[in-house]
Amino acid sequence: MRKAVFLDRDGVLNQERGYTFAPSDFHLLPDVGIQLKKLQDLGFLLIVISNQGGIGKGIYSKAEVEVLHQILKDELKQNGVFFSEIYYCPHYPSNSNCICRKPDSLFIEKSLARFSIDPEKSFFIGDKERDVAAAQKAGVRGVLIESNTSLSQLWKLGLI
Repeated sequence: MRKAVFLDRDGVLNQERGYTFAPSDFHLLPDVGIQLKKLQDLGFLLIVISNQGGIGKGIYSKAEVEVLHQILKDELKQNGVFFSEIYYCPHYPSNSNCICRKPDSLFIEKSLARFSIDPEKSFFIGDKERDVAAAQKAGVRGVLIESNTSLSQLWKLGLI
């Protein structure tokens, strides 16, 4: 079985600023490429799981999210970083009762099965309690970090 790091997007990979959908507002956090490359080199699959409720609220479209995800992939490719998958929930709680929106765990569970991931060797890095709750529901260790900080703290916390 494989191991994976599940990652929230906004506040973990890119600057959290509320609803991020315009390319001009999408800024990777400092050294995120370096830190993700270290994880990847240790044999972790990298999987992004993000709530994108602005779609459900009509603030932005799936196409706009896809543009940002392409920017994310293109920028990190420069560091040799590749995601196994990027999942996002387009629903907003008042408009839809879904199980793909964190704190539910559908995308984590789907990844565990699809990529033969060992949940005991994997963890989810997020900046909200709902990220940790989703991880715990799927039997994965949840790691809560402060929004808009470096992933280098994973090594300081002894998680790797």
